[in-house]
Amino acid sequence: MIFYLSHQPDLKSGFPNLVDFILRKIAHITEYAILCFLLIRAINNKKWAFLIAFLYAISDEFHQLFVFGRHGSPKDVAIDSIGIMLAVYFYEKLYLFYAKLKQIFKKS
Repeated sequence: MIFYLSHQPDLKSGFPNLVDFILRKIAHITEYAILCFLLIRAINNKKWAFLIAFLYAISDEFHQLFVFGRHGSPKDVAIDSIGIMLAVYFYEKLYLFYAKLKQIFKKS
């Protein structure tokens, strides 16, 4: 899905420029958070999942250099990294919450 969206020449939402900009950056954060979360679940290693998602973010921006109407941006990699870090953070929190629940139900 990320590759497909990155290959579109124009993803303007039709909203005013500032709103469109904010929505696109929120989409970056969200899509990379989902990617990283799924990678953590698939390979069961947060560090590797982080690295793979980060490298994909770099490759995605490189890919956009070759798409008419798009451009690659190191700033977008940084924004993607926010989503990646949020995925790792919330995965850890969910994991700890789940572990506590298991302990509570084991005692019962």
